[in-house]
Amino acid sequence: MATWFDESRLDAGAALEAGDHVLRTLAESGARVRRTAGEAAAATDEAVARAVELARPRAVLAAGPDSRLLRAVLEPWCPVPFVAWPAAGLPGWAGSLDLVVVLAPDGADTGAASAVAEAVRRGCQLVVACPPDSLVAEHAAGRWSAILPTATRDQLATAVVVLEYLDRVSLGPRADAEQVAEALDAVAIACSPHRDLAVNPAKMLAIALADANPIVWGGSVLAARAARRVAESIRRATGRSALAGDAEHLLPVIEAARQRDVFDDPFAEDSGDRRPVLVVLDDGVDDPVVREQRGRLRAAAAERGVRVETVTTEAPTEVARYASLLLSGTYAAEYLRIGLVED
Repeated sequence: MATWFDESRLDAGAALEAGDHVLRTLAESGARVRRTAGEAAAATDEAVARAVELARPRAVLAAGPDSRLLRAVLEPWCPVPFVAWPAAGLPGWAGSLDLVVVLAPDGADTGAASAVAEAVRRGCQLVVACPPDSLVAEHAAGRWSAILPTATRDQLATAVVVLEYLDRVSLGPRADAEQVAEALDAVAIACSPHRDLAVNPAKMLAIALADANPIVWGGSVLAARAARRVAESIRRATGRSALAGDAEHLLPVIEAARQRDVFDDPFAEDSGDRRPVLVVLDDGVDDPVVREQRGRLRAAAAERGVRVETVTTEAPTEVARYASLLLSGTYAAEYLRIGLVED
């Protein structure tokens, strides 16, 4: 069965209404961050006050399946050794001198529950963001434990609560929940289904990717993580391939693209061979390594006639910029899904 992209569906009320449940969830991203931060505010204040009385931990250990997001944020900034441990339990060296942080958005993950139980048994300082009546919360009860209650089951909102705590105890970069929420709101306004595709960056990106194989790249650690998440969203939305990776992994794909022939018949039947399109997630990081890699990718794309699309953000903090890029790409993936129709 043939699949083609009908861009008129991106401004068609009936098609957009069919995807309303997903688009509404995306639009509420900022509200979820505010709600989660507000619910956890009192517990966060208490946890910060307790941390002030304790010595700086020997190391920070992010445990559980959702630890990779914390690693992307904290590794370049944390003033003490930082380890992400997504496996069940804790590494053998973790003890009472260390701080264990756990994200458990739905609170039912057995791996996260195992990690917090092990942290309590070893006497670690423990900070857990999870629903207060969940399996993880039950295992987290202990003398040195702080539970930051959440209810939205949103991974990003849950992470912002923990990152805001780590910011306040000088163990992480600035992570103001309100600034993250404002960045998400700005994307929701710009990418709203009620905005015409001529002025809607997510709809325009979806059109650019309609007949292409997306190659998504982000230069910084957080932009690279956003790129992986955006590529995953595109795969889920379309069932098509979408790649994300470091520059050296993506360059061979761009360099292998067939040169465009000016004599190709634009009305000829599609051969099914989709050309790559390079999507650059630019969070404003301009260090020499990122600049060099971006230059190589753009030069290769120009040489092979590969189209380049850039997603930018003006959010004030690293976490807010990550959230902005991720939501922009997720909107584009959803509009891509809405525009695809089957004969």
